[in-house]
Amino acid sequence: MRRLSRYIAEVPRRALPPAVAERAKLHLLDTLAAIASGSRLLPGRRAIAFAAAQGGAREACVIGSRVVTSAVTAALANGMHGHADETDDTYYLALVHPGCSIVPAAFAMAERARAGGTALLRAMVLGYDLCARTSQALGLERFRSRGHSTHSFGGIFGSAAAAGALARLDADRVRYLLSYAAQQASGLSCWARDTEHIEKAFHFGGMPARNGVTAAVMVGMRFTAVEDVFSGDRNFFDAFGATARPERLVEGLGREYEIMNTSIKRWPVGYPIQAPLDAVSNLIAAHRIRARDVERLTVTIDEQGARTVNRRRMANINIQHLVAMMLLDGEITFDTAHDEARVHDPAIARLKRRIALAGSAALLRTRTTQAIVEIVTRDGRRLRHHTRAVRGTATNPMTREEVAAKSRELLRPVIGARRTERLIETIWRIERVRDVRQLRPLLQT
Repeated sequence: MRRLSRYIAEVPRRALPPAVAERAKLHLLDTLAAIASGSRLLPGRRAIAFAAAQGGAREACVIGSRVVTSAVTAALANGMHGHADETDDTYYLALVHPGCSIVPAAFAMAERARAGGTALLRAMVLGYDLCARTSQALGLERFRSRGHSTHSFGGIFGSAAAAGALARLDADRVRYLLSYAAQQASGLSCWARDTEHIEKAFHFGGMPARNGVTAAVMVGMRFTAVEDVFSGDRNFFDAFGATARPERLVEGLGREYEIMNTSIKRWPVGYPIQAPLDAVSNLIAAHRIRARDVERLTVTIDEQGARTVNRRRMANINIQHLVAMMLLDGEITFDTAHDEARVHDPAIARLKRRIALAGSAALLRTRTTQAIVEIVTRDGRRLRHHTRAVRGTATNPMTREEVAAKSRELLRPVIGARRTERLIETIWRIERVRDVRQLRPLLQT
């Protein structure tokens, strides 16, 4: 508790290594683009309507709308936007989607505090650290196997830490912050049954962001609390940590930055589908394969991923549908991934019947998300590609230019081409922004 609380309190004064600051800019732009595009999807529309009905102090904006509301409500709405889709970043080895909760929480709190771009980046990086480390400390799959959700538990502590740093809480008050975050920690893995992505958007993004900002605002208003929620009598890990390793919370803090281990998605689809699409695109490029050439296709991914994306109702997390579209179109875009009419396309339906999915225990043990795609062609050829590191992962990261290109596709339909370019250039120079509220005209519609 002492080490963690001191570290969080010192973040506003601690400079980031240049490589870490650069990576944070990529994730900030990528997440703002996910939030903007998500504002036009069903979960985003519901979140905007909810935020507009709440009123409240005009502290922070709801991206993709004209609503300005309390930081708590803005964090909720923008968090739901951020995971209204499957466009946001993800951390494979921590089973979390950090950006969709931490960026909304940090951005709302930065607006409330009228903080600058440097403070925003430092708080974000801290949030990614706490998000991933909390999930890992709880035991990942073993924790999830008992019905809990790593996505919401990691997100709330990451969001609370980021918001607390922007509120400039001292080490003693950070202890209270963590206690209020722990009291609000919740989340059941039944989110996987959500067919409209609304509860899932709340669970992954909105709820953790809202709860983290709530904790920071309350402690900033002199709420007191238990000082040792991670270590004292009847503590957090006593309640949730049958498989816990609490020391993971502080291992390597200040030396190992978890944002460097977080992946930016190349395609706006569920993360377990990134590697299969990469493998199919490589086979198309290497062998000029077209849909009409395929007799049968087998995708092998890790067992957990196979359960998550197998024949799902939603197009952008249905692996058979997306692999079929990649074969037909040669690429996946935001528009095609969300084109419900394509779900009933006879050509896709015929092709899906030739696509098999297999789960692999061996791939579950790898430290990167991998996929093996094998194609038998109508003329008897057997083609195979094993993707070991998808573009956008920690071992094969995307460049500024690639993240900007992805972001343009998501941002332009919402804020227009001119404001998109201004936003991208502003993010690349975010340290020069003295008040994050300067970004509002670029993000609101």
